Amino acid sequence: MTNDEIRRSAEIPMTKTITARPGSLRPSGLGFLSSLVIRHLSFLLLAGLLERRDRNCQIRMTIDEIRRNDEIPMTKTISARPGSLRPSGLGFLSSLVIGHWSFLLLAGSFAVTAGTTANLSVTWTNNMLSVSRPDIPGGNINIWYLEAFCRSGSTRRDWRQTTIPHKTELLSADRAGKRLRLRTTVEPYLEVLHDIRAGKDEVDFRLTLKNRGDQFVDAQWFQPCMRVDRFTGGNQSNYIARSFIFTARGLTMLDKTRRTEEAVYRGGQVYVPGGINLEDVNPRPISLDQPVNDLIGCFSADDRYLLAMAWDQTQELFQGVIVCLHNDPRVGGLKPGETKKLHGKVYLLGNDPDALLRRYRRDFGVR
Repeated sequence: MTNDEIRRSAEIPMTKTITARPGSLRPSGLGFLSSLVIRHLSFLLLAGLLERRDRNCQIRMTIDEIRRNDEIPMTKTISARPGSLRPSGLGFLSSLVIGHWSFLLLAGSFAVTAGTTANLSVTWTNNMLSVSRPDIPGGNINIWYLEAFCRSGSTRRDWRQTTIPHKTELLSADRAGKRLRLRTTVEPYLEVLHDIRAGKDEVDFRLTLKNRGDQFVDAQWFQPCMRVDRFTGGNQSNYIARSFIFTARGLTMLDKTRRTEEAVYRGGQVYVPGGINLEDVNPRPISLDQPVNDLIGCFSADDRYLLAMAWDQTQELFQGVIVCLHNDPRVGGLKPGETKKLHGKVYLLGNDPDALLRRYRRDFGVR
């Protein structure tokens, strides 16, 4: 379009200034989807303009001119006579494209939020419980379920003298991944039945423990080992900076707790709640800080989520040596024929520690 052709009409003034620098246009907003839709729209509008053969104007701007990297000031005045825009022309094309664009943006918004509305799902195989949801950082959360059952007197001796042989088997699993039933046999007479259910943002554990023998079973505690490397984006040297417990100072990052080094085994840190015998915990360094509740957790690498575990009876909170976090439930031994019940939760919530505390207090009746 020449300057003379532009000046001949004044009925529909339109002024545009486009500034383009190499690499200056990047996807934003809804991300890649929005960028793709906008580029598609721009291409179709440009194609419509280039194909428009109106008697009063002719477009001579080429694609090469549009692609120049320097600033491209563009001022156009286009004249339109009544009836000159037919349904097959630019008006119909623009309406079609804009309608299509709106639909794609709406569909895109649903696609972006779909992951956060899905419920968690659970699977179990080879002693590994996997918790999944499309938006979980790192893809899923793996819990070694279960790592060990432990006898009393564990703090100052070889670990092999503490662990009790056990075996877990799958009883049932629904196809939707919402419920698992497991059975663990712990030598010599202990049976543990697990009812595990996945919800929107939590996994609920209901355990029934029964001593089926005629002798006392010295099972004091056991270990579900929650792996958090992919969730936190950390490794053994730094993931404690994204992990927390609650102390008298409130939420306390593990790298800010009062840590010790001396123990039968070096590495890791044990946090022992009040009332627990210090001779019956993990033989690793015991922190000088005492937890004020039974929560241990961490923040995701992108800071959008937190992950936490809690049980209604806790022997210890433990930061392990394979980028893992433990809330190790307390059993306390079982007399012949005795039955005990335990209740636990794994929470996957938005990054809101206050909301976590409210949920924990509600679920476990804690003030």
